[in-house]
Amino acid sequence: MAIPKRVQAALNKQLGVELSSAYAYLAMSAHCEQRNLPGFGQWLRAQWQEELDHAMKFYSFVIDRGGDVHFEAIDEPRSEFSTVLEVFETALKNEESVTAAIHDLYTLVTEERDYASQAFLNWFVTEQVEEEKIVTEVVDAIKRVGEGGEALFLLDRELGRRQTPEG
Repeated sequence: MAIPKRVQAALNKQLGVELSSAYAYLAMSAHCEQRNLPGFGQWLRAQWQEELDHAMKFYSFVIDRGGDVHFEAIDEPRSEFSTVLEVFETALKNEESVTAAIHDLYTLVTEERDYASQAFLNWFVTEQVEEEKIVTEVVDAIKRVGEGGEALFLLDRELGRRQTPEG
């Protein structure tokens, strides 16, 4: 069955959302690394890679369904923050926005009775629960340790242990 046109347009829009999210994470990573917080930067760069992987899932799904991929313009991401906490609170808002977009997309494919897209999106619904949870954990950790001294140094080191998929 061909991909419904409304669904194709919405999947392409979500592709842009995922790419925009990746772009935002890369800007946050640069902000941290430029302030000598390489662990936070590494963690955010791993998130950047995950968002790119998510975008490619949408790209491939549209192609696999015989659809046409279209790319929308991506806005310049925010790159200046006052604190590390503000970086991660922004990351959490970003994830909440992606979750809302996935839910809107799921509603559309349900209305369109596009069961292949529903099955595809089930993974993303579950993934967003995990994404929000892990960013919330970092926000909570920063609030616990504060933004100065040894505790932040240790948290930076701990977050830097996260690897990107390619190592």
